Amino acid sequence: MYKFFLKRVIDFLIALTGLILLSPVFIVVTILLYFANQGKPFFIQARPGLHEKIFNIIKFKTMNDKKDREGNYLPDSERLTAIGSFIRQTSLDELPQLINVLKGDMAIIGPRPLLPQYLSLYSESQKRRHNIRPGITGWAQVNGRNAISWTKKFELDVWYVDNLSFATDCKVIFLTVKKVVKKEGINQAEQATVEAFKGNN
Repeated sequence: MYKFFLKRVIDFLIALTGLILLSPVFIVVTILLYFANQGKPFFIQARPGLHEKIFNIIKFKTMNDKKDREGNYLPDSERLTAIGSFIRQTSLDELPQLINVLKGDMAIIGPRPLLPQYLSLYSESQKRRHNIRPGITGWAQVNGRNAISWTKKFELDVWYVDNLSFATDCKVIFLTVKKVVKKEGINQAEQATVEAFKGNN
């Protein structure tokens, strides 16, 4: 009952309430990033969701689009703006994903939606992370976030798929708040963003 019906109802209500209550923050952050990123406050990218169906994820844009003389993007650490760094550390960059939850693309809790090009790199076990909707936060995020290996991350994702319950989700919410307050596991050491997944070999 919870996995196939109540979870979706609760997600919708939480997302709707969250967007209403946090609308002042949403508006302020949008304005700040509009000026910091030359009129581009949002980051929109294709991601695989439930049963690998592609959708467009919405996040606040924390990096600018500056390029070198050859037209290549500068390293992530150099493009991360001051306001973007603060927004990422406080996890406010995830706030627009509440819109994805309302649309049914995502859940509040589930495996994080990754890049489409990773789909062909997963093992059969790792593919099971797509048997449920991806989430804004998840079991892997509260057990290491970006500070753990891809292999460990996928193991935690599959564990969540197999153990999804109301009690587990309540625990994830509690631990997520704790992680955000302590700013734990935001990035891998000396990197602005997590290293790309290159397969299991």
